[in-house]
Amino acid sequence: MTSIDPTEEFRRECHDRVEGYADSAMAQSGREFMRASTEPKYSYNFSWLGRPIIQYPQDMIAMQQLIWRIQPDLIIETGIAHGGSLIFSASMLELNAACGGPADARVLGIDIDIRQHNRQAIIDHPMAKRINMIEGSSVAPEIVQQVRQQATGKRSVMVCLDSNHTHDHVLAELNAYADLTSVGSYCVVFDTIVEDLPSDMYPDRSWGPGNSPKSAVKKFLQARDDFEVDTSIDNQLLISVAPQGYLRRLR
Repeated sequence: MTSIDPTEEFRRECHDRVEGYADSAMAQSGREFMRASTEPKYSYNFSWLGRPIIQYPQDMIAMQQLIWRIQPDLIIETGIAHGGSLIFSASMLELNAACGGPADARVLGIDIDIRQHNRQAIIDHPMAKRINMIEGSSVAPEIVQQVRQQATGKRSVMVCLDSNHTHDHVLAELNAYADLTSVGSYCVVFDTIVEDLPSDMYPDRSWGPGNSPKSAVKKFLQARDDFEVDTSIDNQLLISVAPQGYLRRLR
């Protein structure tokens, strides 16, 4: 009689449990929480190693799991804001390196406007040793070229898109950077939740349902067969700003 490895048995239990969350009452509760928590800016209340991160904790855990599994030597992030996400990614790469991962792994952040006080706080942070920043539009040809140059020769690359959330901008970012994603790695498109929220929730923004990161993802995937939505992450998190935004590269 063949015994089942306890770790593998636990993994299977988790997998089956997560699959069961799809379209469940829990999933509906998660959607209701996202709607209730977005307008009062719930995601603005968290920080990572002292810097505001403007993310939901569930997505932070998902990113930790992916960074550990993939062991990237480069993470490309569009959108910097206060720098919390850069610090988060850099700290995960630092932990990877301490556990035998890529010793020289880095994070590259791109933003059209890196405010001086945020830039200085990032530069002064202990994790700055793993961070590079580029100021400029993430879809400007000269910026795209700079990013591609820094990705040259990298073994494993992750991409995270979290800047301007309009359909056209996100689609342009996908077309510019998705190809840099390594096979088996992820291009994560944040704030796809915009598509699922009431249109009047963003009266002062240029994005909304039909003009969102999720609509851009849908358009992108219609033209590509080398990426897929990893729905297992959606089912695991239930609460996320990036439903259908965790894109895994297949080939």
